[in-house]
Amino acid sequence: MDNIKIRSALISVFYKDGLEPILDQLKQHGVTIYSTGGTQRFIEDYGLPVKRVEDLTSYPSILDGRVKTLHPKVFGGILAVRNEDHLGQLNNYEIPEIDLVIVDLYPFEETVKNTSDEEAIIEKIDIGGIALIRAAAKNFNDVAVIASKSRYQDVANALSAQDGSLSLTQRKSLAREAFAISSHYDTHIHNYFNSEEKNEDAFKLSLNESHPLRYGENPHQKATFFGAFNDQFDKLSGKDLSYNNLVDIDAAVCLMSEFVSDGPSFAILKHTNPCGVATRNSVSEAYDAALAGDNVSAFGGILICNTRIDLETAEKIHQLFYEVLIAPDFDFEAEQLLKEKKKRILLKIKKFDIQKKNFKSLLNGVIVQDYDSAIEEKEGFEFKTNRQPTESETRDLEFALKCVKHLKSNTIVLCKENQLIGMGCGQTSRVDACRQAIAKAHNFGFDTKGSVMASDAFFPFPDCVEIAHEAGITAVVQPGGSIKDQLSIDFCNDNNVAMVMTGVRHFKH
Repeated sequence: MDNIKIRSALISVFYKDGLEPILDQLKQHGVTIYSTGGTQRFIEDYGLPVKRVEDLTSYPSILDGRVKTLHPKVFGGILAVRNEDHLGQLNNYEIPEIDLVIVDLYPFEETVKNTSDEEAIIEKIDIGGIALIRAAAKNFNDVAVIASKSRYQDVANALSAQDGSLSLTQRKSLAREAFAISSHYDTHIHNYFNSEEKNEDAFKLSLNESHPLRYGENPHQKATFFGAFNDQFDKLSGKDLSYNNLVDIDAAVCLMSEFVSDGPSFAILKHTNPCGVATRNSVSEAYDAALAGDNVSAFGGILICNTRIDLETAEKIHQLFYEVLIAPDFDFEAEQLLKEKKKRILLKIKKFDIQKKNFKSLLNGVIVQDYDSAIEEKEGFEFKTNRQPTESETRDLEFALKCVKHLKSNTIVLCKENQLIGMGCGQTSRVDACRQAIAKAHNFGFDTKGSVMASDAFFPFPDCVEIAHEAGITAVVQPGGSIKDQLSIDFCNDNNVAMVMTGVRHFKH
């Protein structure tokens, strides 16, 4: 049949705002309403009579609300084809026909964004709601389904204009949207479990997810990538990705994920270590500042930014030899220009999500650890010296902490005005790392006076802060924890250097 008259409706929604117009139409056309829990109370408070689902099924809501509508007397009324056979069965089992289903889903996606509490996240996996939506959408020939509050007003208008009925075209359109919502919802649940690596054996990936590489770190080493690269990137151009490319890309994404919510930010990495990082008012300015950090190491490096690449920036990048450029998007002209260098890899990143677990094979086995997701900001700083850092120094200290955790230990980072100006990394001595960072800054023309310093681990002696003071560094951040912390604090107090401790170490081996 084409138009169907809505005589009964099942309503059970999480978001109740905007429901009033459609309730007005249901009341005007004498529609029988079935509902549960909070939705039932909302409708009754609005002044409409409601039949409780519990009275229909003769079962109360059980298991803390996990089971309310999962019953033949509910699904029979939705799934029944309006023919003699099915209607006869409904009559035999005293099951009412349900012509309209208004159901939305628990906010799973929003919950994942707002908390890491697994119990809270799992509780937002909707079971009854998704089943009701799928059942009503499947039976669109006889039933209408509304799976989103964005359709409340549209359906209310249709019911008003069509004397309480909905056409087959309208029902099919609503069903199509319902299946899209269902698919989107299930995809986010799958992505959550996939990213959480519930099965922490990285080697159980199927052969369909394996990608042989040209070679490993060196030509005499074989290598294979296991994973779904295309879920995170669109490869726009360039040669096949190598083992080293993938390792560097991972390091670049992990670094830039720290800056996703900041202003235009650009980073250049070499052998997984950031050698240039900056945040500025435009992506072009951010690129200039990042390149200035170490324009020698940038040769053959990995480039990444947190915003769209425009033509002005692309023209500058085009002059540099690089391996990979990663950005969320590219202006059309910028993309065409960058594609001219056929071997250079251009990646459009879909999301900056990173794995919650790190895997490494060693000693005939595998070790797994949580990703270093700690973020230190002013609110968590312990101010250890008489002089506290200024507002601008504090911003630079926060910036330096985002960089220091992504450099190989031992590492020291120097920052000034939201720019990485010097770094020492991979050193066996923290003093060597400190001297290297200062030397690099001076070598590339930076004045270290007024800059700040971050260390990935504590200072066992005051030698690093002494060297920093000699270079004009005015504020220092470190985790603390040495039995000789006070020696460094005393030196800073004696020389008007601000020192902050975080209590969080960032070793990276």
